[in-house]
Amino acid sequence: MMLYDNIQEAAKFLRTKTSLTPRVGIICGTGMGSLAEKPKGLVKVPYDDIPHFPVSTVESHHGNLCFGELSGQKCVVMQGRFHRYEGYSLEQVTFPVRVMKELGVEVLIVMNAVGSVNHHMPAGSLVIATDHINMMGDNPLLGPNDERLGVRFPDMSQPYDRELIAKMEQVGLDRGIRTHRGVLVAVTGPNLETAAEYRMFQRIGADLVTMSTVPEIIVAAHASLRAVALSTVTDECLPDALKPAHVEEIIAVANSREEERCALVLGLLEKLDS
Repeated sequence: MMLYDNIQEAAKFLRTKTSLTPRVGIICGTGMGSLAEKPKGLVKVPYDDIPHFPVSTVESHHGNLCFGELSGQKCVVMQGRFHRYEGYSLEQVTFPVRVMKELGVEVLIVMNAVGSVNHHMPAGSLVIATDHINMMGDNPLLGPNDERLGVRFPDMSQPYDRELIAKMEQVGLDRGIRTHRGVLVAVTGPNLETAAEYRMFQRIGADLVTMSTVPEIIVAAHASLRAVALSTVTDECLPDALKPAHVEEIIAVANSREEERCALVLGLLEKLDS
């Protein structure tokens, strides 16, 4: 039950830094931190200062929680996220989502960089998740359940909100940005996968491979948040044409779609009340 108390302590601290009550929480992935600099009335709080917050150890991730308004919506934006492969438990990885909920968040937007095992989704593609397969061998909801945070057995029939998916797709159509729909498979990393593993992912129905996002989405469902996930394909993981991947290239591809990705997120925020 210590988790609940830690959430309260973190939220209490953040309320001393800003009076804003965010409706939308946004998690920025690899090469996606610039969105966190865009809110009007920006208030930036380093993760180091927040009680019980982990600290991001990934070089391409900043470590700030940013508050302000985007497209007329009050938002809190994670400039950098946490991963299981950094040595954190999934409870720690998803702790910020719990704090967002406590601060007032109702809608969660998650972004990530992914590998694609679907040849119809090449590098540079923007993909809206419709479902996922958890192959991390772990779950952030393991252990005793605190009913103050959510029910023991949360429903996962719609972990990705269908209305939000449709609205983001419409933004893409309106602005000439092509999007795909895809299924995520989550693994722990940090190593990339073998050709045999990518072939297995194809056969079980996955389109994209991620080392993040799924734990946050599970906790969002537990906390009754509406969620949507937007992935940027940064490398192609086709088992019969597999090439070595380089982190620098992955970050470069993620950066190359920043304008379109921001347009989709900001456009979705505009449509939330329509």
